[in-house]
Parts: sequence; C-alpha cells; structure tokens
Amino acid sequence: MKTEVVADVTDRLSYTYEEALEAASKYFDGDELAAGVWLNKYALKDSYGNIYERTPEDMHHRMAAEIARVEKKYPNPMSEAEVFEVLNRFKYIVPQGGPMTGIGNEFQVASLSNCFVIGNDGTSDSYGGVMKIDEEQVQLMKRRGGVGHDLSHIRPKGSPVKNSALTATGVVPFMERYSNSTREVAQDGRRGALMLSISIDHPDSEAFIDAKLDGTKVTGANVSVRITDAFMKAAVSGEKYTQAFPIGSKDPLITKEVDARSIWNKIIHNAWASAEPGILFWDTIIRESVPDSYKDLGFETVSTNPCGEIPLCPYDSCRLLAINLLSYVENPFSEGASFNFEKFKEHAKIAQRIADDIIDLELEKIDAIMAKIKADPESEDVKRTEFSLWEKIKEKCIQGRRTGIGITAEGDMLAALGLRYGSEESLDFTEEVHKTLAVEVYRGSMELAKDRGAFGIFDWELEKENPFLARLGETDPELLQNISKHGRRNIALLTIAPTGTTSLMTQTTSGIEPVFMVSYKRRKKINPNDKNTRTDFVDDLGDHWQEFFVFHHQFANWLKLNGYDLAEVEQMEEDALNEIIAKSPYAGSTARDVDWVNKVHLQGRVQKWVDHSISVTVNVPEDTTEEKVNEIYRTGWESGCKGITIYRDGSRSGVLVENKKKEEKEEGAYISEQKAPARPQILEADVVRFNNNEERWLAVIGLLNDRPYEIFTGRAEDSFHLPYWCKTGYVMKSKDADDNTRYDFQYKDKDDFRITIEGLSRSFNPEFWNYAKLISGVLRHGMPLLDVVHMVENLHLSDESLNTWKNGVVRALKKYIPNGTKAVESTCGECGEDAVIYQEGCLICKSCGNSKCG
Repeated sequence: MKTEVVADVTDRLSYTYEEALEAASKYFDGDELAAGVWLNKYALKDSYGNIYERTPEDMHHRMAAEIARVEKKYPNPMSEAEVFEVLNRFKYIVPQGGPMTGIGNEFQVASLSNCFVIGNDGTSDSYGGVMKIDEEQVQLMKRRGGVGHDLSHIRPKGSPVKNSALTATGVVPFMERYSNSTREVAQDGRRGALMLSISIDHPDSEAFIDAKLDGTKVTGANVSVRITDAFMKAAVSGEKYTQAFPIGSKDPLITKEVDARSIWNKIIHNAWASAEPGILFWDTIIRESVPDSYKDLGFETVSTNPCGEIPLCPYDSCRLLAINLLSYVENPFSEGASFNFEKFKEHAKIAQRIADDIIDLELEKIDAIMAKIKADPESEDVKRTEFSLWEKIKEKCIQGRRTGIGITAEGDMLAALGLRYGSEESLDFTEEVHKTLAVEVYRGSMELAKDRGAFGIFDWELEKENPFLARLGETDPELLQNISKHGRRNIALLTIAPTGTTSLMTQTTSGIEPVFMVSYKRRKKINPNDKNTRTDFVDDLGDHWQEFFVFHHQFANWLKLNGYDLAEVEQMEEDALNEIIAKSPYAGSTARDVDWVNKVHLQGRVQKWVDHSISVTVNVPEDTTEEKVNEIYRTGWESGCKGITIYRDGSRSGVLVENKKKEEKEEGAYISEQKAPARPQILEADVVRFNNNEERWLAVIGLLNDRPYEIFTGRAEDSFHLPYWCKTGYVMKSKDADDNTRYDFQYKDKDDFRITIEGLSRSFNPEFWNYAKLISGVLRHGMPLLDVVHMVENLHLSDESLNTWKNGVVRALKKYIPNGTKAVESTCGECGEDAVIYQEGCLICKSCGNSKCG
C-alpha cells in the first residue's frame, strides 16, 4: 500500500541513496547500521524514492522549524535555534517514530501518532461492529499507527445469536480476522502492529490464551490477558473463579466457574513455551490511571498499544518522545562521574513543551487526512467509516492532549555512573531519576496550562483522589496545589517505550533495558597473503575471513577512556576480552546477566512514577523452568507492575537464534513419525506471480492455518490462465470420472461469479508433477519452510526446464518464511557479518543492508 503523494517539489535538491548513506555514515562516525536505519525509516523522501535529506541534521532542522512555528502561537515561544539545540545529534530530546518521519513532511498524508486504541461501545459484537473495527484498524495502520483493541465484548463461543448461525463462534476466529488484516497492511516496507487483549473474566479467555501456541495462528498480533487482582488471589490460593459475560455486568447472561490456578498455569506454560501471552495487571492499570478519573466523559481505558506501554481509551492516541539519559552524565566512566539533575529538570519541561507542540502538529495532520478523505473519488458510503474514525480521534486529541514522554539509555547511564544494573544502589538511583522526571514533566504541563489553557475536560474534583497524583503531592505539595488551581495542559504524560531504532541512532542501550551484549563477533573477508592478517574461518567457496570483536558503543568509549587500544582489543582472544569486560561497569549487567528479581523490582519502582506504563522484557535463559516464570509474573504483580512479558531463549523461532550443537542420536535410533494433518476438501490459496529469467511464472500455494501445505507452479503461458488481478482463490480436491484424484482451482470474478479451472495438477508441464508431489509432501508433514527451501535449492536436476521450475518453487515459498528468520548461509558476502535474514521473501543483511531476492 503506497503513501499518497501530496506535494511535487521538483525544485528541491535531492540525493542518491549512496550519497545520503555516505553522508549519514560520517554523521554517525562510521556506524553504517545507524545510518541505514535513519535513511530507510526517517529521512525525508517522496513516494518515488527521491531523498531530500543527507543527514539527521537536515531532519532536525525540518522538525525544529515546524515546532517553532507552533511555538509562535503561544506566549513566551522558544526559537527555532533553541528547539534545534535540544534535538540535534539525538543528544537530549528524541521524538520517536511518527514525529520524526512526519513533522514537516509535505509528501505524505500520515499521522504523527505512534499509538491508537479503537473499540465499540463495549456492548456491540454484531458483525457490523466487528467489521467496523476491522476497517478502522486497517485505516490507522496505513497512516503508520500501531493499534490495540480489546475483545472482551465479543460473545463467548456457543452463545445464542439471532441469525442463521444460531450460536456465536467465540473470540478466536475474530483474532484471526484482525491478525490477517494486520499482515495485509504494509507501509514503505513496514508491517502493521496490533495488540489484542481480553479480560480474564471472559469465558473464552482460555481459548484466547491458547490461540498462538502452535505458532501458526494470529501471527500478525501481540496478545495480552487483562488479569484482575481477584483472579490473582484465586490462582495463588487455589480457589475457584467465576467468569461472566457481559464483563462487569451485575446481571450476566453467562457464568462459568473455572479453576483459576489451572488457567494461570496455562498462561505460564504458554509464555514459557512461546513468549506469549503477555500479562496486563488490569486493576493496577485502572487504579493508577489519571485519565480513568474521566471515564464517564469517554476516557475509560480498554486496551493498550502493541508494545503495552500506553493504555488508552477508544479513539485516543499518543505521540512518543524520549530523553537520552546518558547525556546528563558528566565525566562519564570516571570516578568523578555525576548526574546533572538541574539540566535534566530543565530539559524535562522542554520535552513536555515540545510534546504539546507536536499535538498541534498532529491536529493539522488529522485535518489534512480528513480533507484527503473528502476529496477522494469514492462514494460517501465507502468513506464514511474512515472519516468518522478521524473525527473521533481528533475529538479525543483535543479533549485530552495526551503525551508520551519517556527515556532511553537507562543501562548506559548507570554504567557511566559506575552503577551495576539491578544492584540496590542502581534501583535507588533509577527511582530518583524517574521521580524527578515525573515531577518536572507535570510541572511543565501545569505551567503550559497557565499560558495555553488546560486540556479540554480538566476537572480537579474528578481526579484529586488519584494515587499517582497523590504521590506527586507527597513529593512536591506546592505542585499539586498549582495543578488544582491552574490545571494541566495534558491529561497524562509519561511512558517508557522500547525505543528500538531510536537507541540505534542515539547509539545507546534501549529504553529501560540493560545492554543486550557488550560485544559480538564479526567477520571480514581477507587476502590470506596480505601481511598482518589472520585466517579464522574458510567458507565453502574457499574465501578466507578474519574474525574480530564489535563492541557496544558506550563500552568502546569506556575502553578508550581507560587507555585501551580499541584496534588491539578487537583482535583479542575471547578469554582475554572477558577479563577486560569483568573490569568494566558492564560486568554482570547484560540482559542475560541481570538477576530477573531485581529487574522486576526495578520495573515496579519506576512504574510508581510513570502514569502510563512501561515496555520491558525479562530475558531468561533457555533452561529456565516454568516455576521460575511463575515466580517472575507473581513478583511483577506484587511489585506494582502494570504489565510484564518474558522471553526465554529459544522459545520463539526467528528471534535471535543461536547456533547450538545438536544432540547426536544413537546409531539406528528411530525418529518418531509426525503425521501430516488431513487435507480438507477445500484449501484457501494464494496466487504468487514472478519472473523466472525472461519468463512469466505463477504459483498457486494451498494454505492450511496460513502455512503452505501444497504447491503448484509453472509458466503462466501454459494451459493455466488467470486474470492479472486474481491474487487468491481455492484449491479443491475431487475425483474425475475414472476415480483419479484431481485438484481444481476456483476464484471469483469481478462480478462475484465463481470460475473453476479443472485439473490444476495437470495444467502445468507434467514432468514437474512428481517433484511437486514430493515438495508438497514435506510441506504437509511440517518441515520448517527454511529447510524446505534449502532442500529444493539443493536438488540436482539435469534438465534446464526442471531447474527453472525449481527456482520458481523456491521464489514462491520464500515469501512465506517469517520475517526475521536467519538464513541458512547467514554470513553476508559484503560485510562478512553473521546477520543475513529473510524479509518479505528476500535475503537482507541487518548490518550493511545488502539485499538479494531470488
């Protein structure tokens, strides 16, 4: 799905990709990964790929000019130079994602918001309501927004309904619907992001919890369960628990008594096995939520954004902005290191001011989106849902003016101060930093209210009993008095997001997380006859490679400040390097080293000073038991966390896969047979078109549970003809007159008539058929797609036409390999790093960006 071109600025200076990449690499001191991420995701470009910014400095000037324009609307405006100073080089204040891409961007009609939540009125689960949410979700994703919505209003499976179905199907089919819609939406190579949640009180919550366990369903969504305090107490004590529908009704239509501990153990097992579902401690979220003081005015929280850090009411949105904590450490990595709280306080208020300016810029973007919808040639019936959606979002934006001020570089800040992440001293200091941030951001919002007015529905009487505000008042009583008198500019203000690509550009640790790894190995191709080279690895082609260490940016700075020669350390043996790491402030502070108990306690202590929530993952080793996961989750609840997610090494394919020595089986050992799932009479199918050399080819991929189950492919000029617009259909298994199995293909034409092509299996060149049956057989028996592709690639076929056909099969199947899966031959031929992954069916190096499709 392409973005609309809304400007044709032909007189602007543009740059080639190579020119911009070279300039950006210099800006990032040779860090090509950071340069590539910035250039591909955030540099100003039009829909034709023309690039109009060479470095992030150009981007920061673009953003500063727009923010300063808004500032001029209000008293005591900041100048463009003042705004640029705090944005420049990602040093202090970093607007994240949508704001970086969209502010001052005249080429796109896109929102600046990172996060949205949508929903019905809480009672409607009609098909009309379901389809409305589906459309709203897609419309927001095409504008670059991540979306969350809750399924607790959908009737449980088996409930009576007044239509021809007679009974409801329950939540799981709708999870699939929303997930599939997410996977269909792509924006500049960026897939949609979705959070689905459900209350533990819902009678279908157990089916929801199991929906993603086999890894083949609901692959386009994160899922989280809203857990109540009452359920947690029942799970701990082993008592029964009553689920009811409608949720929260005093007179429910359906009740169901369940074993709370059994369901809790299922959540634990699934999280241990597959890293999902996540948990939202819902009573804590609602109890602490300032916006829920205004629930009778439409601000009742119902779900969260895809990463869980922003709980929202329906049709509210948020824009994220991070403060780089490392930049406030003076004399870092020395005995004289200290944190500049005065500058931090000043910048916290500036960050809030800029975040409020971005709301005004977002309102301008929403007006542009609505004008675009009005001008579109579709009928009013077609446009009605989308236009109404943005009307609701605009109203919530005006009423609440919600912001999302967060941080990044927590791990590096602690290391620069000589504090070990997770130690008691680090917990105390971290809490002090976040308490200071909360107080000063709320002070900044109060001061803005004096000059610009409070958010639209501010009412001190409604929110004065909120426990979060009470903690602020205990810390600074005068601040709370001023808020009661003058109001605030914003209904809620704070969060901690993952800051993934943001941390690549700040060259720091991400969000509240510790450093993931201090060092990792890379390879570079060498001539073995050159002097001062060492061959550490010879590949299958006979090329020689030398291994060297690459360091986390701030660890490299620590090495330099402590007199180490970086080039020498890069070439050290691993044992010698580990001795140096043990002397550094990063010792015992990586994601795998940090004690999970202290990490959860740190999250709980920071959460007291964050009015939204925190995105954080507890990383645990592969041998972690389910009992330990249970303890992590319980500790999170007891520590006041609003949500928690764990990732056990190896529990999810395609994510940070490690090479491990496989266990050798005894000679003659029999591997248990995996029975293929039975083939339904009718399979949904995708049609994939591609060029094979100079020929036009197509493939029909029969799908079972969204996974390739069988494949038919060949030249499009053969007897199998399809109109160019046909992308999907059905493969039907039947018998011919002689009782032989036959596969037919059926699709709908533009008038919704069904067209059947008989004998699909014989429509292509018959010599391909035996190989097609072989490949379909291994697909049906569940061989991982990466292994199937590797197997087909290595078929030795003498006939040229068979090899062409083989290449067609490979190209078709690669499109179904999950994004992020590590390639079999994962060493990049350009940069030598072990970083080649699949992305949209192509092989891409995460390090240098080298790409190959085929």
